[in-house]
Amino acid sequence: MQQYHSKLKAKGIKQSMSRKGNCLDNSPMENFFGKMKNEMFYGHEKEFKSLEELQVAMIEYIHYYNNERITTKLKGLTPVAYRNQSFNCCFM
Repeated sequence: MQQYHSKLKAKGIKQSMSRKGNCLDNSPMENFFGKMKNEMFYGHEKEFKSLEELQVAMIEYIHYYNNERITTKLKGLTPVAYRNQSFNCCFM
């Protein structure tokens, strides 16, 4: 484990850690990655001819998720539109 921590430090990466057994801090990202895999990867694995194609597809999906994919939980808005709505109401 020390070798892993040394490599992170050498790369300037700060590891995110919570108390042992506390997974709540990872929940939003685990939720996102689960949706991403279900919506753009599973069933399409053989369509990606290289890791570069997969990387491009992931970047495109992240843009789609944030800017085009509406969510009922966010009152029918995209995540960006929802954040902007909240931001605009406070600074007008």
